[in-house]
Amino acid sequence: MEATVSAGTDRHAPIPEAFEHPRGLFCNRTLNLRNIQAVGYDMDYTLVHYHVELWEERAYAYVRQGLAARGWPVQDLEFDPALVIQGLIVDTERGNVVKANRFGYIKRAYHGTKEMAYGDMRDAYRRTLVDLHAPRWRFMNTLFSISEAGIYLQLVDLLDAGKLPERIGYDDLYRIVRQTLDAAHVEGLLKAEILADPQRFVDDDPEVPLALLDQKMAGKKGLLITNSDWDYAAPLLTYAFDPHLPDGMTWRDLFDLAIVGARKPAFFNETAPAFEVVSDDGTLRPVRGALEEGRAYVGGHAALVEASLGIRGDQILYVGDHVWADVRASKRLNRWRTALVLRSLEDEIEAMESFEPQQERLRTLMRRKERLEAYASAIRLERQRNVEGYGPQTGRDPDALDEEFQHVRQVLVELDTEIAPLAAASSRLVNENWGPTLRAGNDKSLLASQLEASADVYTARVSNFLHYTPFVYLRSPRGTLPHDAAAPQAEGLEQAADAMGVEDFGEGS
Repeated sequence: MEATVSAGTDRHAPIPEAFEHPRGLFCNRTLNLRNIQAVGYDMDYTLVHYHVELWEERAYAYVRQGLAARGWPVQDLEFDPALVIQGLIVDTERGNVVKANRFGYIKRAYHGTKEMAYGDMRDAYRRTLVDLHAPRWRFMNTLFSISEAGIYLQLVDLLDAGKLPERIGYDDLYRIVRQTLDAAHVEGLLKAEILADPQRFVDDDPEVPLALLDQKMAGKKGLLITNSDWDYAAPLLTYAFDPHLPDGMTWRDLFDLAIVGARKPAFFNETAPAFEVVSDDGTLRPVRGALEEGRAYVGGHAALVEASLGIRGDQILYVGDHVWADVRASKRLNRWRTALVLRSLEDEIEAMESFEPQQERLRTLMRRKERLEAYASAIRLERQRNVEGYGPQTGRDPDALDEEFQHVRQVLVELDTEIAPLAAASSRLVNENWGPTLRAGNDKSLLASQLEASADVYTARVSNFLHYTPFVYLRSPRGTLPHDAAAPQAEGLEQAADAMGVEDFGEGS
């Protein structure tokens, strides 16, 4: 359905409806795309998406192969794509994977492949906040972390059972997994598989090249800034982009500067020499002076890009999938505008919308519960004043008040039995083990807080820019505070804990 607006003549221009969930652009800080002179993109999981489970299963297989070469009994381990999700934190001191809220309070934890009981989690983390600057915590902020954290938890089980041939701790175990995964990437085993059969691994999105072409034709400079090497990035972009471009165009025509081997996040705060790619086979030539438009380079740095294009950092929008290496570094160090690509957002939004009737029922029950709790508290205070003889007194008999209080308590117990399954289902949406990526109980997850702090805009895929045009003015919604009249009611894990009589720990405990 389209709306129309009078242009002062008999003609009427169509106005497309705002594109809604889950293909939206979601704005943390107002962003006028008309003021953006250049748009830069990461490649892996940004411009090019992979079939996540297949990619991570193959990465997992290489880690398992490397561990087997060490003599570890890993032949029976199998990749479990649901065991962990993006945005979790590995606690290498205790051998756990945890989910924390924006304040660093841990809301759910697994030791090995088993979820920790509430009491055990409380005892382990009552006085502990997740501080990502401390070496014990490893933030799973990209999809590339899934295979690594999954096999780590499985190996914790083997370590606890005394089945590993080496005497190591949980921190050493994580280090070995990390080194084994890095070795597989350095050798290029996985990337060689992808290039040999890209159709198997790449999630084709023909709208991405069109979105970039729109931006280019609107006068914006296109930048490719990826850590991938030329011999991987060039054939992969040829596969993903060229079939969807007009005849005679290639992916190279979309980018005024193509920078591979960028070494992010160092790209944004260090200086490094740049080398021009002078042939398709990756032959390099040192660069002295500015980068020239229409060419491809290895290395370089952000300040060199700005100087070569003659534009300020706040005139560049950089789009990537890595909270730290892409959006946080470019925002904090160079004041570039930023957009985060979070592919799981689509599933999360769809799950939330499907659950909305139950969520509304949960909100209604919680409002009733809150009123009853307030009434029960008022009865207790009335009895206390009457018995102790101070303050305003009603003169009602304490036994009658006790009876009324017990009646309200019973109603609350009955109400909790209806609330508990709804609250539990709400907290397990999207992933049965961990729930939604961006929620940690009633609060934002740690990943959500990082996203909010660093990304001006976030979305599920680059092609969503296509639906907003290169001229869109994205305005952030008015933020809410707990005292606002329209602030949302409590919901999520706190409801589940409350409904089951479990006292929250951390804040206020």
